[in-house]
Amino acid sequence: MRARLILPGLLAATALTLAGCGAEKTASSGSAAEKSSPTASGPSAPAQAGAGTAAVPKALRFTGTTVDGKPFDAATLAGKPTVLWFWAPWCPTCKAQGPETAKVADQFQGQAHVIGVAGLDKAQPMKDFVTDTGVGTFLNLSDEAGDIWKKFEITQQSVYVILDKDGKTVFTGSLPAGKGLAGKVSPLVG
Repeated sequence: MRARLILPGLLAATALTLAGCGAEKTASSGSAAEKSSPTASGPSAPAQAGAGTAAVPKALRFTGTTVDGKPFDAATLAGKPTVLWFWAPWCPTCKAQGPETAKVADQFQGQAHVIGVAGLDKAQPMKDFVTDTGVGTFLNLSDEAGDIWKKFEITQQSVYVILDKDGKTVFTGSLPAGKGLAGKVSPLVG
């Protein structure tokens, strides 16, 4: 009887451990299925990677949902530098970073991707944050379950993770009011 109660818990813990092992930050090739998954559509979605145009590095092997509820596949980011901005709707530091992050997204449009990854709250406060801070000009994901945060080992809000075109992490940290973000992206697009 006890084995029946312990076994499901042990299996769940093993599955969570294995899922967390995908957080490596090295680049490698993805399968054809990973390269052709659907993505969000609309003006704020990154352009889809064409068949065979770029290998999908391990860092970009995740899917999610936009704050508007549309599916997203990070494989579409392959081949260009990517800024992942981890924020929470109630965070004053994140609110201060919003305008500069939106400015950088506009400045490097077509050369680099800027993606917000909202967490630590529910969908409506995330939507309100996007509207109130003016960061709706670039794609923002709703990561209520924290899966993307866990993949990148993010333990607190207002953190930027910057990946080069090959998916290698070149910066992880906070930038007060987003200052210095453009300087970190600029050498990656040249």
